[in-house]
Amino acid sequence: MSTPNLLLSNGTSIPMVGLGTWRSSPEVVTQAVKDAIDIGYRHFDCAYIYGNEAQVGAAIRDKIEEKVVTREKLFITSKLWNTFHKPEMVRSACKESLRNLGLNYLDLYLMHWPMAYKSGESLYPTCPDTGKAAFEDIDYVDTWKAMEELVDAGLCRGIGVSNFNAQQINRLLDVAKIKPVILQIECHPYLQQKPLITLCYDNDITVTAYSSLGSGHTPYEKPGSYPLLKNPVILAIAEKYNRTPAQILLRYQTQMGIVVIPRSVSKQHMYDNFITIWDFGLTIDDLAAIDDLDCKGRFMTMKAAYGHPHHPFDINRRETAQD
Repeated sequence: MSTPNLLLSNGTSIPMVGLGTWRSSPEVVTQAVKDAIDIGYRHFDCAYIYGNEAQVGAAIRDKIEEKVVTREKLFITSKLWNTFHKPEMVRSACKESLRNLGLNYLDLYLMHWPMAYKSGESLYPTCPDTGKAAFEDIDYVDTWKAMEELVDAGLCRGIGVSNFNAQQINRLLDVAKIKPVILQIECHPYLQQKPLITLCYDNDITVTAYSSLGSGHTPYEKPGSYPLLKNPVILAIAEKYNRTPAQILLRYQTQMGIVVIPRSVSKQHMYDNFITIWDFGLTIDDLAAIDDLDCKGRFMTMKAAYGHPHHPFDINRRETAQD
């Protein structure tokens, strides 16, 4: 089985449903990725900071050796972490992810956040006085220019950004030699970010949504009355179509042309998220009812970095967030 693809502005195609690997422990992610490839997944969303790229790579290697899939059929994403924003560190950081994954190139490399952290031994450097993240004075525009060199060198087929706000996207577009092909953001009915998505569509930037099913780990700023998967509106629509709430939430995104990367290590859940969301469509009334759930409820706030001049969500920073 396969999932529909979207054509990116650089001419490559991305499967609309991928497997997220955030918070998938190294002990279980190898088997999860193997199961996903057997089901038909070809898109895998990874990041250096997740700490499991080597285990994801082991699964990919095994399935290629078994001739279940070829490298050319896979779409692999990784991300540049905040402590590697110095332009001279970008290439080595990318190559480290490539070594971990056992790959010669990435299909997509994202700047994970626009904020630079202090480089050094710690991936989460902190200020001893405040306990908050220790910042580095590096402009994400300079980091982006170093990422463009990765494309020229053949290490990445495409580059993009994650967790950028509208002003930051516009600023990048003003100077980019290679424009971002994707913006990856938190996006779900409680945080729909429609103006930001429209900006991306107007500039031929594809949107990937993370936390499409909500999150059981991080509290959102303006919570709805229910966890997303137990919201009565979602439950009613799920009953109407004899689908799970997760399938409704994923169809909501994909029907609007948004790529989704739900995380799971359950083979049944991976199957449900991948196979059975394409044989039905939500009506205009369904979409309107889900749209009404928007409460700007953000799960991923990155509060440890509040005060950074490039924090995309901190209302007290210099750049104004635009959801």
